[in-house]
Amino acid sequence: MIMENRKKVAILTEKGFEQEELTSPKEALEAAGFAVEVIAPEGDTVRAWNHTDWGTDIRVDKRLAEARVSDYDMLMLPGGVLNPDKLRRDEVAVQFAQTFLQDGKPVAAICHGPQTLIETGMLEGRKLTSYPSVKTDLRNAGAEWIDDEVVVDGNLITSRSPADLPAFNKKLIEVLQES
Repeated sequence: MIMENRKKVAILTEKGFEQEELTSPKEALEAAGFAVEVIAPEGDTVRAWNHTDWGTDIRVDKRLAEARVSDYDMLMLPGGVLNPDKLRRDEVAVQFAQTFLQDGKPVAAICHGPQTLIETGMLEGRKLTSYPSVKTDLRNAGAEWIDDEVVVDGNLITSRSPADLPAFNKKLIEVLQES
C-alpha cells in the first residue's frame, strides 16, 4: 500500500463561521492538491452563517480533542462573528492555535478569525489584518493592524473579508508550496 505524502491543512471552526470563508479556501486548497480537514470542538457537522442567515451544514472530519498539531502543515481560521467568539473561549482551541504559532507552522485567519489568535497572547509586535471592527482588539493585543487584502508576517497570514478571498486563497497555496 502506497501512503500519500501530501501537505495537510486543519480548518478549525465552530458553528456560525462565514460560509464562503471556509468553503472557498477549502476548495482552493483541495484543487491545488492539499488535504484539508475540518476540525470542530464537537458534533458531526457545523452550521455556516451565509451573510444574513444560517447557511449550509459542513461535515466535521475530526473532533478537536482528537486532532494533533503534528498531523498538519497549516491552520486556517475562517471568520464570521459567532465562530471566533466561541473558539476564543475554548481553551483547547486556543491552545491548538497557539501550538501552531509556537511551532512556526503557517496560521491563516480571515475576517473575524484573528480574534481566536488574540487569546494566544502571541500577537505582540506582529503585523496582520482583519475585518475593520476587530482592528482595535488586535491593536490592544499589541499587533500592528494593516488595511490590506493579505498581510503576511512570518508564519501568520491574514485577510480582511470575503472580498479578499481570491488573494487569500492564492497566498495560502503559495505558502504551502514553499514550505
